[in-house]
Amino acid sequence: MTERKPPGVSFESFVDKQIREAAERGEFRGLAGFGKPLPDDSAPYDELWWIKGKMHREGASVLPPSLALRKAAEDAEAAVAAAVSERQVRRILGEINTRIAEALARPPAGPPLNLRPFDVEAAVERWKAERPQLDVQVPDPEEPP
Repeated sequence: MTERKPPGVSFESFVDKQIREAAERGEFRGLAGFGKPLPDDSAPYDELWWIKGKMHREGASVLPPSLALRKAAEDAEAAVAAAVSERQVRRILGEINTRIAEALARPPAGPPLNLRPFDVEAAVERWKAERPQLDVQVPDPEEPP
């Protein structure tokens, strides 16, 4: 804890002394970024730099609901491509179709949605065509045995 500045000592020399003593004790070594170069300061100043940095570190993003749903639809297509069973394909597409139907019933704010529900049967047929026929049923990892 810092002590009070004694009378007759300039504020700058008092603070400098406390910083020097803390550095000698090694109190700055555990700080995030210790020993790393300072970030590039050539970018124009942004008043919200710390908010953007925190969101980036935490993986948060703020998209309008329609864009977030478009991203979820793209992720669903990727998940279908990686699915290991027909049941899993149907479950993934069923979940995203429910969200799309809700958004079509009550359009979200932001840019136009421009999405339609997936044709589950056509997607299942494409999924089957992309995989060799297996004699053994592969269990769905998310289904209980």
